[in-house]
Amino acid sequence: MTVTLDVKGLEDLENKLSQKFSDRKVALYVNNALTIAGRYAVAELKQAAESYRDTGATVNEITAGKPRLRGGVRNIKIGWSGDGTKQRWRLVHLNEFGYTRNGHTYAPRGIGKIRSSYDEMQPKLKELEAAELRKLL
Repeated sequence: MTVTLDVKGLEDLENKLSQKFSDRKVALYVNNALTIAGRYAVAELKQAAESYRDTGATVNEITAGKPRLRGGVRNIKIGWSGDGTKQRWRLVHLNEFGYTRNGHTYAPRGIGKIRSSYDEMQPKLKELEAAELRKLL
């Protein structure tokens, strides 16, 4: 399970920056802002996953990728690393959405925690990224 941070509504700020700086500098500054927002998102997701922590492997394997340009939009992926020894990325969706086995539906302790955390942090992520970019104007 991977969450992609794609903060919308900062286009006018990026346009002002592109008038002041070269495209390469703007990309560098936007990447820096995304990295800061990614660190915040990882901390929030770790806090949300703490509620159903057992061994701690699910919490420890939450990582932020590098900012990339995908489909003309700069974004950063937040998720569970597949290179960890426990490979919790395989089990996260079971905790998030529940599962059915032998006709019985199970709702684990962590059902919906990641999604609700993601929804709650969206305004803060936008604010963090905008504050970081406004420093340059």
